[in-house]
Amino acid sequence: MDFIQQAFKIKHEFWRYLIGSVIVIIGAVVGQIPFTVAAILKAVEKGGSVFSMTEQELMTSLEPNLNLFLMLLSFVFALVTLFLVVKYLHKQTIIGLTTARKKIDWKRIWFAFIFWGIISSGMVLLDYYLTPESYVWNFELKRFLILALIAILLLPIQTSTEEYIFRGYLMQGFGTLAKNRWFPLLMTSLIFGGMHFFNPEVDKLGTLVMVYYIGTGLFLGIITLMDEGIELALGFHAANNLFGALLVSADWTVLQTHSVFKDISEPGVGFNDIVLPVFVIFPIIIFIFAKVYKWTNWKEKLFGKVVAPQKENYKVID
Repeated sequence: MDFIQQAFKIKHEFWRYLIGSVIVIIGAVVGQIPFTVAAILKAVEKGGSVFSMTEQELMTSLEPNLNLFLMLLSFVFALVTLFLVVKYLHKQTIIGLTTARKKIDWKRIWFAFIFWGIISSGMVLLDYYLTPESYVWNFELKRFLILALIAILLLPIQTSTEEYIFRGYLMQGFGTLAKNRWFPLLMTSLIFGGMHFFNPEVDKLGTLVMVYYIGTGLFLGIITLMDEGIELALGFHAANNLFGALLVSADWTVLQTHSVFKDISEPGVGFNDIVLPVFVIFPIIIFIFAKVYKWTNWKEKLFGKVVAPQKENYKVID
């Protein structure tokens, strides 16, 4: 059975996915309480009110390392909540939520992580070499080491939470509902992009940047469907956020970190921001993954039907 089809073996009624999603959102909100309390205390200390602060002011009100830690803490709560929902509401294993293979393929995760880590870091360093006036040296050893510890421990949890929710949980939920592959691919990409709509980047760059977020969701969804599991998406997403947080930040981005460089260029949406990653780099990566893992039958895997297997071929969990 393929990645979506195997969800028919579990409790897969769509109302369970709706209730499960609400429970996960509640878990994430609970996880945001420490950040909210810290922001309120900081606002009181400054003689102001957290309710009068803009979203950007709220996101940058705390010391960057503390801010990052508290922001990422909510994803820990969300991931734990999701795993509990999967276990008790759907009677599904983590392996079944991750892959159609008999066990999680860690080699795939590490391959995507190292591959994109090297490429994305190289692109940042190349841009620094070509346009050094766009960056300032931001490295402070003590603060960077604290950042590295927080980022290495928590950023993979943040990215894994998003992958398990969108490319795992909702991909299977929408797939068993629609009984095809294109609908879950499209829906999870749109919801994934929409989740980023309130990021400071959208406010600064405009709604056109949503093409990047939705395009990223489509890219991650495609490699999930073609590879019959989220391992490659887990590795890629973790590398993208981890190396990005460590290497470069800007005053207008959602992640404010004590990174090696700070981008001081005037932000704008152009070729390098949308066209290059979404329409050039992502297709090249898909091509490379396809060659490495020998993907075939593209039309069926991306647009084909999802047929519930005959009940005599599997045991339905009651």
